[in-house]
Amino acid sequence: MKTLKTITTVLALVFATTIFAQDKMANNIDNSNIALAGYSPVSYLDLELAQRGSKEFKSEHNKVAYYFTSAEQKATFDKNPSKYMPQYGGFCSFGMYAGAKFRVDPTKFMVKDGKYYLFLNNVELDAKQLWLAENNHSKLKGVADSNWKGLSKTHN
Repeated sequence: MKTLKTITTVLALVFATTIFAQDKMANNIDNSNIALAGYSPVSYLDLELAQRGSKEFKSEHNKVAYYFTSAEQKATFDKNPSKYMPQYGGFCSFGMYAGAKFRVDPTKFMVKDGKYYLFLNNVELDAKQLWLAENNHSKLKGVADSNWKGLSKTHN
């Protein structure tokens, strides 16, 4: 009986670790498990603004935490969380097009066709400008969507 209990405990730990690892692979989160560096997904999509949320207005969806600027935003998200999920788990959209996962600057984003896309921005590269310069959202999105199918299951 003790052996069965030990095996069950070990299997539960392995399962929990696997689930957490999958969350980390498909979502641009750090050890805090907070998505979007604390920026509100409702602000991105509904207001087209990058607004930092507050831990006072927090929701969880698929074991990932999201912050909001108000109780109203939190309630909006809670009604339909899948609507407010960032494309490519919050990784850089242009990076996804190129076949790689990159962290993003949460203030660099765009809204198109009811979805929002985040981008890397640093001193060497403004990925949003590269995306816009292509002037072919459908092509970029198609390639990025295809790449995401595989990359969502890999570590950064």
